[in-house]
Amino acid sequence: MVLFALTWDIMGGQMGYNSLGNILFFGSGMYISALVQISMFAEVSEYTASSGAVDFSYTSSEYFWGLGWGILAAGIGSALLAASLGWTLFGLRGPYFAIGTLGIALTAGELMGTWEWVGAGGGLAMPVYPGSADGKSFMFYFMCFFAAIGTYLFCSWLYSTRFGLAINAIRDDEQKAEAMGIHTLRYKTIAWSVSAFFLGISGALFGNMTGFVEPLEVAFPVATFGIFMVAMSLLGGKGTLWGPILGAALFHVLKEFTWTYFLGWQWVALGVLIIVNVVFFQQGIMGWLMEKFPERFGIIVDKKETAK
Repeated sequence: MVLFALTWDIMGGQMGYNSLGNILFFGSGMYISALVQISMFAEVSEYTASSGAVDFSYTSSEYFWGLGWGILAAGIGSALLAASLGWTLFGLRGPYFAIGTLGIALTAGELMGTWEWVGAGGGLAMPVYPGSADGKSFMFYFMCFFAAIGTYLFCSWLYSTRFGLAINAIRDDEQKAEAMGIHTLRYKTIAWSVSAFFLGISGALFGNMTGFVEPLEVAFPVATFGIFMVAMSLLGGKGTLWGPILGAALFHVLKEFTWTYFLGWQWVALGVLIIVNVVFFQQGIMGWLMEKFPERFGIIVDKKETAK
């Protein structure tokens, strides 16, 4: 959840391009990782055949080599996919960009659901972890944890460089940024590729953790994870480093709370929360704190100017 919110905020918060289709790279990473892991030691078409006549089993060495290369390929492949899409989608601005990215994510899920080579709508099973269930949970828990930490550290460094200033300038006024000599398309493409790289890795980890890749509900869950990453950033305060982290933690607590006490009404309650957040609390928690206590965030306020 933290990784989802941080990667969405690179585009939506820091650069002002609100994408509704970032879940595309989560799904692409999942499929890329699965195909790399399978193809290293087996024929993909035989592995995904609906007949299930051939029994595939991986040794520990094969599994971990495949997992390592699969995660790496998922990140790089998703970043390249984002770069290629960026050359066309960045011609769109504002809500048109949001709708365009949403359409790409929905289309990807439907296309993968018809592609027999990767299992189509029936999905495909990931190589089985060669150990106990507890060992698998333990390993993927820490891999996800370190992926989130790595994403945070990378974003923290990225926002402290000139690159961070450039994407902030694009957010504030893209035309002025171009007039100042900033190659906006290049910065936008790199920012989206960075976001896709980490999302691709998270997709690879999630696919291996669940053990099964299905196109609509697992790989490209637009209505759940795709919306959650936006909601978490907005709740915590988009455009801030700690806002998405705070939003992810709070949103997860609220999600579990509504599931426990509202059950079937959980999605209604979360929908109301998102509406209230968007309409009445757009700055999010961190934005509100920065307005209320600017000195604690290193923001110097000229009281003579504010008194006028």
